[in-house]
Amino acid sequence: MKRAFDIRRVIGGLFTGYGLLLTAAGLAASDADLRKAQGVNVNLWAGLGMLAFGGLLLWLSRRPADPAPPGRAPGDGED
Repeated sequence: MKRAFDIRRVIGGLFTGYGLLLTAAGLAASDADLRKAQGVNVNLWAGLGMLAFGGLLLWLSRRPADPAPPGRAPGDGED
C-alpha cells in the first residue's frame, strides 16, 4: 500500500493522458494548422514525447524505490 501514492504514478498518468490528447490533436491536424507551424506537426511530436515520458515514469513506478533492508524479503508486509 505504500506505493499506492507514489508521485511517479501521478505525474506519469498526467503526462500519458495529456500525451494522448495531443497525439489525437496532431493526427487530426489540418493543412492550415501545418502551414502555421511551417510544416511541423507540433502537436503530434509533443504528444508522442509526452507519451514516451509518461510511459517511462509509469514503468519506473512499478519498481521499488529502495531495496529491502538486509534480512527481510521485499513485500513482507511489516510496514
